[in-house]
Amino acid sequence: MIRVGMGTTSVLPRRLEPAFRLAREAGFDGIEVMITSDRATQSARAIGALSSRYGMPVLSIHAPVLLFSTLVFGRDPRTKLERAAALAAELGATTVVAHPPWRWQSRWAAAFEAAVAGIAAASGVTVAVENMFPIAAGGRARDAFAPHWNPAELAVDRLVLDVSHASMARVSALELARAWGDRLHHVHLCDAAAPDAGGLLADAHLVPGRGGQPVAALLRHLVASRFAGDVVAELNTRHCGRDDAARLAELRETVGFAREHLA
Repeated sequence: MIRVGMGTTSVLPRRLEPAFRLAREAGFDGIEVMITSDRATQSARAIGALSSRYGMPVLSIHAPVLLFSTLVFGRDPRTKLERAAALAAELGATTVVAHPPWRWQSRWAAAFEAAVAGIAAASGVTVAVENMFPIAAGGRARDAFAPHWNPAELAVDRLVLDVSHASMARVSALELARAWGDRLHHVHLCDAAAPDAGGLLADAHLVPGRGGQPVAALLRHLVASRFAGDVVAELNTRHCGRDDAARLAELRETVGFAREHLA
């Protein structure tokens, strides 16, 4: 049975303890912890205590990639990924989510594929690479990631599909899933603009069913293709501020949508 988890970024600006509490109240099966500048997200002891208190297993760890976590675990990207994998292994999480290198990280880009395989083997945790998107600059879309925003272009075994990022790349998340086949290991569940939407796009991370991506069909495809990974909600609920009742309603809507289409 496919587990439905919640990424801790789904409750920002709320912190780690409310994330575990809201994940339990919403009915998720577990949680994905994004490592940030919040020291609790970097500590196996703190995460493990919350996991036990709220009965929420840690399904996955997201390596530190957000702008406000630039210096978390140092500046070296290999060290960041190694420490994320070590944290996952200590917590019993099965997956570490990584982003492809920025194009300006030429040395890391050259070493990335071998590093992913080596760190996975050394830690015993799957390191899966997430799809990103071109970035508008100078009036045109430029690929800011090396060698491409689509991790299927990399020699890595396991891939993470983010529905909102697919919209930013103006592609269908369902078509990416079909193209990736058995390499698809992990899904970040959300919604965003339709793949053929015009104009400027936002990395929306909407509640599934509120955008234009074929999210319901994607989830049904996972079942039909005997997908063996986890589906983890990664929403943007910042508009809820500190209103946890409103945030919880969106999280419960997401769980309901996932359960309906994964049935």
